Amino acid sequence: MVKLANIEKIVEDARNGKLFVLVDDENRENEGDLIFPAQLVTPDIINFMAKYGRGLICLALSKKRANQLDLKRMDRRNTSKFDTAFTTSIEAKEGITTGISAADRSKTIQTAIDDTKTKEDISTPGHIFPLIA
Repeated sequence: MVKLANIEKIVEDARNGKLFVLVDDENRENEGDLIFPAQLVTPDIINFMAKYGRGLICLALSKKRANQLDLKRMDRRNTSKFDTAFTTSIEAKEGITTGISAADRSKTIQTAIDDTKTKEDISTPGHIFPLIA
């Protein structure tokens, strides 16, 4: 059986820049998500997530920050089972090439969380999938 860490250990690991797996309830999606603090993201972390996570690379944003970036819900009539709050996918406007590389996705995340950046610094659609937390 897999041993689960307590919340204090997870918070400590996050503060120390360690990637961790957050597992949801078996009655929900019954899956694990790779989690890493956005402010510490690097191309190596993005590469690891893409290679081993094999899913979408998402970015949790506060509703306030999503509004500052003028990010709208992907579908206003969300009919998915869990009503996941996806916004339109994003890309940094500057400092990237195609947007798909680990370096480009890392740059997009850094841009999206930078309080000095505005909606003018982000374009849609892109290769990062924000979720309104």
